[in-house]
Amino acid sequence: MQNFIRNCWLLLLWVLARASFAQNIPFIDAHAHLNDAQMQLELMDRFGAEKAIVFWGGRSTNESAAEAARLNPDRFVAFASISPERRAYRAAWSGDPSALLEQLDSLLASGDYRGIGEINAVHYESAGFAETDFSPSGEMMAGIMKLALKYRVPVLVHVESTRMEELSKLLDRFPDVPVIWAHGGYTPLILARRMLAKHPNLYYELSARTWPRHPRSPDFTILRDGHQVWPEWLALIEDLPERFVVGTDASHRSKDGDEMKFASVQNFLRQLSPSAKVKVAQTNLQQLLGSAKGQR
Repeated sequence: MQNFIRNCWLLLLWVLARASFAQNIPFIDAHAHLNDAQMQLELMDRFGAEKAIVFWGGRSTNESAAEAARLNPDRFVAFASISPERRAYRAAWSGDPSALLEQLDSLLASGDYRGIGEINAVHYESAGFAETDFSPSGEMMAGIMKLALKYRVPVLVHVESTRMEELSKLLDRFPDVPVIWAHGGYTPLILARRMLAKHPNLYYELSARTWPRHPRSPDFTILRDGHQVWPEWLALIEDLPERFVVGTDASHRSKDGDEMKFASVQNFLRQLSPSAKVKVAQTNLQQLLGSAKGQR
């Protein structure tokens, strides 16, 4: 993993050395696992992230994310998660979800959280992460969506391509709940276009898709050479700029690794037209979070 991060970072340094070093493009980070608030703030300041949606990671909790947002209300927006990769939550995903949904209801009622997520309903196995494979149209996800509707907040959900039919059913059932699709499920272009055309409440989140390389699969990025976005992907984003948002997937396990993630967002945004850039970088998330302002 260290060699992978180093190689990615070296590639980005090479790209940036050839660039004009234009001023950072302001953006809102849609996807950050807040294990180290100070590191996150330093990276945001360095790479132009004005705000970040934050939620727990391997070394943090819902409560620590909320506390960080209380201390930094202009920089952090806390989301609450009951994702099944956490051992304490996993049994409820296979059995009776009512008690865990009550916990989520209490968290949202506190006013400390302006969204739900990240919810890893369907996530392939990766280093340090056991596979999750729970139905997006099952009882737990339906309960989560009902709470999102109750509190008028978006849901950030991770569902990969093996469960598209069930994800579609969920989106059809709850058309008034905005769903931010983490990493766009790592779907290929044809599925991305199909899902966005079918579901107006779906927003395609690009964290980890802008990295020069991805440790799990080379086709998980939307870059053709570690730098340039594939023209076909660029065309889709330019056609539907109101449906895409950017993120870093920062986790603070490695400063070099997170620097690469932030730099990759800047590299991506510089390739968009001015009008698309503003929407993808900021406006779309501002609008999504605006509906939850009353909960704080």
